[in-house]
This record gives sequence, C-alpha cells and structure tokens, in this order.
Amino acid sequence: MQATAYFITGTDTEIGKTFVTCALLHAARAAGRRAVGMKPVAAGADSVNGEFINEDAARLRAAGSFDPGLALLNPYCLASPIAPHIAAAEEGVRIDPERIKAAFATLASRADVVLVEGVGGFRVPLGDAYDTADLARDLGLPVILVVGMRLGCISHALLTAEAIAARGLRLAGWVANQVDPAMLRFDENLAALVARLPAPLLGVVPFQRDGNAAAAAGGLQLAL
Repeated sequence: MQATAYFITGTDTEIGKTFVTCALLHAARAAGRRAVGMKPVAAGADSVNGEFINEDAARLRAAGSFDPGLALLNPYCLASPIAPHIAAAEEGVRIDPERIKAAFATLASRADVVLVEGVGGFRVPLGDAYDTADLARDLGLPVILVVGMRLGCISHALLTAEAIAARGLRLAGWVANQVDPAMLRFDENLAALVARLPAPLLGVVPFQRDGNAAAAAGGLQLAL
C-alpha cells in the first residue's frame, strides 16, 4: 500500500509550519497510522548529545511514529540559520534533489503517512536555479498551506496559492495558525481566506504559548 504524503509549506518563515506538521503527525498516529515527518533542507543547527541537528528536524523526529535516522529525515542540515542557498554556498554544499527524492521514497516505503516540511515560504532558493517550489513539484505531492494569521496574511496566502497552482500542484487544504494572539479582526480575516482560497480549511490552531502540538492535533481534519 502506497503511503499518503503531503508537502507542507507556509506563507512565510516563522509561522508555525513545524508546529502544524507535528500536530498532523500526532493526528495520523491517533488514527492508527504509522506516520513520519521529513525536513529535506534545514538551515541552523546545533550539536545535541553528539548529533548535529536542526531544531525543527528534532521536533519532527519526536512527533513521528518511529525514528528513521537523520540521513532520511533531514538529508541536508546546514549550520547557519540563514537562507539555505547562501548557507549551502558558504559550506560548499550542493543540494541534490535526487538525494532528497531517494530519502523520501525510502520513508514512503516504511510509513503509512509521510509529511514533508519545506523551509521558509513556498519559493525559497535551494541553489542557483532550484527552489522549494521545484522540490514540491519534483516530489509530486499535494500541498498543505500553513497560513500564519497576522496582518498581511490574506495577500501572502493568495499569492502562495497562485504559485502552487502555477507549478501544477494541488492545494489539498490549509491551516490557519494564530501566530499573533493580538491580531485585530481575526474572524473577518479568516472568513476572507475561506471565501478566497481554492481549498478546504483543515482547522484553526489557536495561539499556544506552550507549543503543545499533540493538543492541537484534535482540531485538524485531514484524510490521512
């Protein structure tokens, strides 16, 4: 049986992609599915217990049903917390899509659900002529868009949806993540997005200071 898989992208950086991906992993596990996350490219890492690991990758590893090893979960881990193509150039690394695709295929053979989290927004450069939108296209996965609910999110979300469609990819759904607890007219902004985005709202994630992804899982609805 082929694994169910999605590419998780966001309207910007620091809008909760990893948090929502972890919540979806918990939801899949609660539904009895063997689920694993993947972070193909990560920029910014530290040495933890003898491992060189990115914080987002560590959170995905902890939320999954099993630990596939960092070589599969995070094929490219760059040291500097900067744009990945700049970090890769500084470190003498060439990001090879074939390596990422091979790692994904291995994960898909071992799990029922694979959630592939991008880096930053939808069009983040990974090399001179390759970006995260190209990676999503090469993996051929339906896309879930995490909308960071804050001022400006409507335009960011609609532009991202257009970019997804331009790559010939299907927007499977979107998640409203309340990153700004003081956002004015939250309900009106949410309604505007529901009316305009060409995909179903999979859930609203309220602002959480403790970042409990397992608790947020119950509010998300996705056919896993």
